[in-house]
Amino acid sequence: MNSYLLGIDIGTTATKSIILHPTKGIVAENEYVSTLQSPHSVWAEANPDEWWDNVARGTGDCLSEANIAAHEVAGVGVTGMVPTLIILDKNGKHLRPSIQQNDARAFSEIQYLRQNLNEQEVLIRTGSAITQQSIGPKVLWLNKNEPEIMNSVVHLMGAYDFIVYKMTGVASCERNWALESGLFDLHHQNWNAELLDISKIRREWLGQIHWPSDVVGHITTQAAERLGLKTGTPVVAGSADHIASAFSAGLNEPGDLLVKLGGAGDILYCIDDIVVDHRLFLDYHVAPGKFLLNGCMATSGSILKWFRQHLTDDTPFSILDKEAGSVCAGSQNLILLPYFLGEKTPINDPLARGVWFGLTLGHSRAHMFRSVLEGIAYGFKHHLAVLAEKGLAVTKARVTNGGARSDLWKQITADVLGLPLEHVAQHPGSSLGAAFIAGIGVGVFQRWEEIENFIQIDTVVRPDPTNHEKYNRLFITYLDLYRSLKDTFPRLNNGHGN
Repeated sequence: MNSYLLGIDIGTTATKSIILHPTKGIVAENEYVSTLQSPHSVWAEANPDEWWDNVARGTGDCLSEANIAAHEVAGVGVTGMVPTLIILDKNGKHLRPSIQQNDARAFSEIQYLRQNLNEQEVLIRTGSAITQQSIGPKVLWLNKNEPEIMNSVVHLMGAYDFIVYKMTGVASCERNWALESGLFDLHHQNWNAELLDISKIRREWLGQIHWPSDVVGHITTQAAERLGLKTGTPVVAGSADHIASAFSAGLNEPGDLLVKLGGAGDILYCIDDIVVDHRLFLDYHVAPGKFLLNGCMATSGSILKWFRQHLTDDTPFSILDKEAGSVCAGSQNLILLPYFLGEKTPINDPLARGVWFGLTLGHSRAHMFRSVLEGIAYGFKHHLAVLAEKGLAVTKARVTNGGARSDLWKQITADVLGLPLEHVAQHPGSSLGAAFIAGIGVGVFQRWEEIENFIQIDTVVRPDPTNHEKYNRLFITYLDLYRSLKDTFPRLNNGHGN
């Protein structure tokens, strides 16, 4: 029986591929860098062809590393950033770079929709507030600024749907992309005609909606030649990257929490019923009957990369961590607002900007770097405050992603949140979830609970009570800073997001 599964993750900074076997575990993995483009302030774009090139390279390398033949791959699953916006013409060619989920250019269009729709009704109907992540404002921006391109649109889809399309020729739409687009009626389980109309989106542009493990198509002859896979290999709908990552980190019971220390900061909380709040996103769990509340910060690890590149001449993170580790908690009362690309949850303010507050001549780059780590952790804590307000308690907390390799960042996050954080060892992230979802779709796995066979906890980072108390005091100032500056930020942008 063919039991190998290919899992692919189209990430913000890299495309990752793995091959999973039900008893051997992960037998091959690799990743290739993806380039995030920002041609204008607060724009975030990428080249979909680069993702496809990375998928081809990654798939071939995985097959070679695992030493398996193409016919031994039973199924393929893809995850990716959500809700990325890609538009294609009648030939399946993308008409422009993707517009990423954290792009904040459509400020005026967001305001237009908020003024012309009942925001509370939209939230209840779709589970999503009207924010910089919403697809509608971005399409309105394209109609206004790039009308000639919009005249050629035939398909509108997300990042992983695009890769599935390239593999199968089928234009599909995974259910979480639909939900997070802000265009999907959560209660009627279909696109909302009013929201499509006001956003100038044609229903025929959108693919058929599928659950993650649905087989939506099969590898075409052309794709098989490019990827080195067998023609006819099943491909499932896939999943949003943060959902697949949370599932493959063990978020399966109500009260489970995951903190993802990645390029963008995600915090996810498992629930067994629908909970709607404008400060959080709502997602479907990959397992039927469960949901995830999702907080997503526009920038997290990407601020660290910016800091390293522009303020330290690419000093290794290990050295920056060591320097920052010598600084006391609180960075000598230096506080960072991490809104370098505006902010998504929980404030939903595309005009917010990054701020260092409290700088003195006594501060060094060590203080500044530590304050970045702390500022991101305050952002996570802001989401916990929302959960607490809704009476949702955390019963188990785990931490993953590249930033979790930093002992300092994990410790600061645990101290700020006041929670013990279980570190998932060698967690490959969303690609593991993608491969497992494919396994469910093609029958290699029978139960969602089998994911536990691939999860291992290596350490538990426990909060320091003294540091936690100090951070609680500084967190109050963190919240007050944004409240004080909220009405000032628009002056920097003259009312526009670019």
